[in-house]
Formats: sequence, C-alpha cells, structure tokens
Amino acid sequence: MNRRHFLRAAGAMLALPSIGRAAEKLPPKRLFAIHVPLGMMPEFFFPKAGETSSPYLDLLADQRPHFTTFHGLSHPDVNGNHHAGQCFLSGAPHPGQPTFRNSLSLDQLAAEKHGLGTRFPSLTVSVSKGEHYGDSIAISRSGVMLPSEKSAEKLYRRLFVAGTAEEKAATMRRIEAGGSVLDLILGKAKRLEKSSAPEDRARLDQYFQSVRELEIRLQRNIEWENRPKPKVDYPQPKDIADANEVIARSKLMFDLIRLALQTDSTRVVTLSLSTFSVVPHVPGVKSETHGLTHHGNEPDKIAELKKIEEAQMKAFADLLKTFRNVTETGGTLLDHTQVLYGSCLGNANSHSNQNLPLILAGGGFKHGQNLAFNAQNNTPMANLFVSMLQGLGIEADKFSSSTGTLSGLKT
Repeated sequence: MNRRHFLRAAGAMLALPSIGRAAEKLPPKRLFAIHVPLGMMPEFFFPKAGETSSPYLDLLADQRPHFTTFHGLSHPDVNGNHHAGQCFLSGAPHPGQPTFRNSLSLDQLAAEKHGLGTRFPSLTVSVSKGEHYGDSIAISRSGVMLPSEKSAEKLYRRLFVAGTAEEKAATMRRIEAGGSVLDLILGKAKRLEKSSAPEDRARLDQYFQSVRELEIRLQRNIEWENRPKPKVDYPQPKDIADANEVIARSKLMFDLIRLALQTDSTRVVTLSLSTFSVVPHVPGVKSETHGLTHHGNEPDKIAELKKIEEAQMKAFADLLKTFRNVTETGGTLLDHTQVLYGSCLGNANSHSNQNLPLILAGGGFKHGQNLAFNAQNNTPMANLFVSMLQGLGIEADKFSSSTGTLSGLKT
C-alpha cells in the first residue's frame, strides 16, 4: 500500500476519542505559554525581598492569589541576546552559535501526552510585525520551529468554521498530495544518505524525524476533516491591519485562545507577543519599542517604555480575569490551565538572559507568592518546567537542563 492509500485509509481505521460523556468528567489539564520577546524592565517587575508586589504586579492585584512570580531563574548556557527567545520553552544551549540545534519544547512534550484527543494537539500563535527571533516558541522533537498563525481571522476559521463540501474535498487533495510529496522527498533523501559524509548524518537524521512528524500530522488531519467543529457565540473577527495596535491584537488573540481551550479544540497553546518594529498605540508613546528597550537609563525613554509594558500587563490581567470567569466542573478555566507568562530577556537594555521575569498562573498550584532564588547563580528554569509537567499529570523527573523540581512551588 503506498502512502497516499495509507493516509486515506487511516481516517477510517484510526479510532477517534469518545466525547459523548465529556460533561461528566473533570475538564482536561491545559497549558498556555506566553512569551514577550523584549522582556520587562526588572526594576518595575520584580518584588523587593520579602514582598510579593511591585509596580507592574500592582496592576494584577485582583489576580494576585492566582499566580506566582519567580526571581533568579534562567536557562543555563542560553545566551545570544534575542536569539534566546526561540529557547524559551526548550532551554537548548547557545542559540547564537552557527551550529545551534534546538530541542523539544515544553509545549510540544505536553502536546504529545495531552493533545491526541483534540483537533489540534497544539496551537502556535503570534502577534508581531514581520519575522523576528522568537515569533514561535514551539519546537518539535526534531528541533524544528513550528510556524505560528498571525491572523486572528484564519485562526477563527480553523477552529470554528466548517468548510463547504468543495473546500473539504480540496483539503483532502492537499493532504494526499502532501503524502505524495513526502514519498518523493524521502526517496531522494534516502539516496543522498548513502553518499553523505558522517558529519552530515546528524542533519539527515533530523530531517527524517521531521518527515515522520509531518506524516503523523497528515494522518491526524484526515481523522478530523469530517468531524463537526464546535459552535461558539463569538462572531468571526476581522484582522486588525495596523501592527501598532499591538494591545488590541493581543486581546483578540486572547479571546480566540480562550475559546479554543474552552471548546477542547486544543489543550496546548503558545503565543508570542512581539513589539519589535512597532510604535504601540498607547497614550504617551511615540517611539519604537525595541529602541526604547535600549534606553541607556535615560528617564524619558524609561517612562515611555514603562507605559508600553504597563499596557501589556493590564491586558494580561484581563486575560486572567476572563479565564477565572469561565466556570467548569470542579472550578474555573484558570484552575485547569497553567498560564506561563515571561521572557528569555532578563534585561533588554543590556541583552541579559539572566534573572528572567516569569509568572505562572492557575493550573491547580497554590499561588500568591514570590519565589526568589540566587540572582547570581540562577536556578534552572527547566526545574519549573518539570514541576509544570508533573502538574499536568505527566511522569517526568527531567527536562532539558533541569536538576529536579522547583522548590517552594505549592500544589
């Protein structure tokens, strides 16, 4: 049987999960990771010793019992300033090196364990202008960055709009054509492998693993193509064309991601909120964000950047509020969703990748605290990831550079 026939048959042969009694069960555990590539000014984000609040965290005061902040966490050997963004959820070392190869990200491991019963094992979304480091923080097992969806309108259609019969037939033709292309490419790659030098074998192995991952995704697309999509009481949005409307675009994506989790269309989401190359429509802001992050301690630039970061924090506070307002069996959407918010830049002014600003909300943890670790000899951020994986019910005692679980995080 060739791959085309196999892919067609897979849709009929592979059993789909039963959803008939979903309402009788506890909601699934979920993961939502948000990366802000340009970080947050540490003097306004981190609480002082013995305290749990700060100027930025004051903006989240109503949600303080529902999240934990951290000081003194970073990824060992993840350097390279903005290059580090692609390693936010993987912790792969030395991203600035020419020979760098990324590794499996936290979300994709969670998707492997929790995503097989949903239409989308994971969603990769971004709010950005153009292409920048860290537009996607989702990394496959083969070390390949997964492309992000930047259009709210397209994301909505993928999640909630059923295609016509003609559109479905066209989709099936694309899926089958994808299988045929994989046949062709894989055949050529196999022939190349026989004559390749030993130092090229690792790259070919990575390539073959990527092909296998694509095959699995093609099979899953067949399974779900004829399943009905959920109905939501939310009109199809129009994309906000102005990239400088970064706060409004962020809130729109927040809404769609909430609906995706609520309808169990996915249980794993990553979102990159980039303000590279934009002048956010925030009162009092007239300068491009990236330039402001290199403020050189000039008071006017700091004041302007602070307005942008405050607007981002207020939008995040609204997100947590809306998640708490969604009631589910046994609690709220936030109770059943780990929401990680942070950056791989500890201080954008100096391009530091140490002392990363991080917030973990919801997910069944006991919050309301600030966990402070050694600011000079940072604790691996991957220790937090191991705790998060265990909180998701995934048996894990090691991830990336971890040395254990994160001490002090309460369940």
